[in-house]
Amino acid sequence: MRLTEITYDNAKPIDGYGPGFFRIGGKVIEGAVTVMPSGVASWGGYDDTEALLAMVDKVDVIFVGTGAEIAHTPAAFREILEAAGLGVETMASPAACRTYNVLLSEGRRVALALFPV
Repeated sequence: MRLTEITYDNAKPIDGYGPGFFRIGGKVIEGAVTVMPSGVASWGGYDDTEALLAMVDKVDVIFVGTGAEIAHTPAAFREILEAAGLGVETMASPAACRTYNVLLSEGRRVALALFPV
């Protein structure tokens, strides 16, 4: 078996998560968060689409982590992002973190918007 070290360029991988926090690129961040090629920032939730829309030319899909369980995202939130040309995939936050890390390691253009578990 051949092992290859994964490099993430400037984007930060999700190292872990727990009740109310995420560990991203070795740093603990509490509460809802966005993880994009440009960096990590607190996220105001579904009403806060500005930072996500700024990624239109930098990412192809945004994974929305809805917390411990999968839940529907508000239709208006999804419509705003999709109208701008962003793909939106909704899943529980643990699954969103895993999927993001895999696609990031493949060099894909992905971002995250996460609610904590």
